Parts: sequence; structure tokens; C-alpha cells
Amino acid sequence: MAEQVYEDRWGEVFDRPSADLIELRWFDTTADMSADEFQDWLTTFAGCVEKCGRSRVLIDSTTFRMSPAKMDGSWRDANIIPRYNAAGVAKFAFHTPEGMPMIGEPPAPEAPGRFPTGYFGRRRDALDWLAG
Repeated sequence: MAEQVYEDRWGEVFDRPSADLIELRWFDTTADMSADEFQDWLTTFAGCVEKCGRSRVLIDSTTFRMSPAKMDGSWRDANIIPRYNAAGVAKFAFHTPEGMPMIGEPPAPEAPGRFPTGYFGRRRDALDWLAG
């Protein structure tokens, strides 16, 4: 059973208590997303992670369209990842479009995260890893 806990033009967030999972599904409207809007969204999502208290996170980025050039990894590391750590995130998975170079790499912590992060080309593979 899933409960939608947030939605706007960029994406939606579902809480899945029976799976100890919170899921973010990005929308293709992210093609028009600015760097500031992306940071605002990550801040909102971090709040959802904290509120729901799930140890597993799934990011469905199969329709995410914002240019990677607009992402600020050091900002995320300083402002978002510590919140995930404090919230007790134990596993973090990205469901990405087929052909992404990280797919198939063994999940591993990405500092400053204290949890392993995995990249998967199939949703089922991501869910299986998160559940295992």
C-alpha cells in the first residue's frame, strides 16, 4: 500500500510503509527545471524522508530531464546527504534509463552518505536490492 505524500509539477513522493520505502518519481517536466528549483525540490524531498522515517529510498529518474550541468553535487553533499544520514537511510537506489554507465556497478556508499547507493536499469532490480 502506498500513500502519496507530495506532488507538484516536477514529481511526486510516495510513502510505502510495508516496504520501509519512500519513493520519488520525477516527471519529464524537469526539462524546464532551474538549478534553484532542483535544490528546493531536494530540500522538500529530504523533509519527506525525515517525516516518513523509512530506511530505504528509491528515486525513479527514468523521466528526469534537467541538464546535469545545473546540479551542484557539493551543495547536495553539504545540505541534503547529512539529512538522509540523520534520518536513518540504510539503502538508496536510483532507477535510471537503460544505458547509464553506473548500472551494474555494485552498490556502495558515496561519501558523505553512510548508506550504499545503487543504480539500476530495471525497477524490479532496484526493489529487489532494496528489499534484500
